[in-house]
Amino acid sequence: MSGHSKWSTIKRKKGAADAKRGKIFSRFSKEITVAVKEGGSGDPEGNPRLRMAIQNAKGVNMPKDNIERAIKKGTGGDASSYIEQTFEGYGPFGIAVFVECLTDNQNRTVQEVRAAYSKYEGNMGTNGSLEFIFDRKGVFTLPVSDGMDLEEFELEVIDGGADDVVIEDDYITVTCALEDFGNLNKKFEELNIEPENAELQRIPNNTKKLNDEEFQKVMKLIDVLEDNDDVQQVWHNLEVGDGQENLLS
Repeated sequence: MSGHSKWSTIKRKKGAADAKRGKIFSRFSKEITVAVKEGGSGDPEGNPRLRMAIQNAKGVNMPKDNIERAIKKGTGGDASSYIEQTFEGYGPFGIAVFVECLTDNQNRTVQEVRAAYSKYEGNMGTNGSLEFIFDRKGVFTLPVSDGMDLEEFELEVIDGGADDVVIEDDYITVTCALEDFGNLNKKFEELNIEPENAELQRIPNNTKKLNDEEFQKVMKLIDVLEDNDDVQQVWHNLEVGDGQENLLS
């Protein structure tokens, strides 16, 4: 078992910190609303994107009422104003930073994202400029359950399209190619296993390690971007060194 173990673990722990601030609930509400609109249905059984969004929302303990409100928004047409936008650029010390947004005001989002890059010593580039750094992959995470046959599980998910399985800190991270994401999702359904999180992620194919002072400088940019209401995800290739996990909060 190999691969993006360290990076995946940090993203998961950072995600847990985001949940404490409540930001992640807003993110999933928006994703659910857009999933309803794009899938043309508020029924998760017939809408795979919605099913995945609800599953991820439950994984961060989002209240049922919040989920139902987000679905209602989508069926009521409120999602029509959301537009997907992405921004690519570099933070301090050459760290690649890729930003995904859902916004109802493109001009506002462009101005705020550009201002964040500029204020924290970064530079916003053109779309496609980071294509060689990130690979789009499907990533599923779930806790190791009691009595789980890990060897059998690994064989099953590899059969379903997984190309990497990592077990660390009692968590399993399963990674697959973009084109195998749907098949692997079906495999989990066949196994009656509901991952805590399932999403398409931008995985860096090279990472950079910085000293603590430099690390904190980059994290200021990432935190400001993640706190923006229009931002859904921030991907980067900053490697978290030993002891730097404590600097994430």
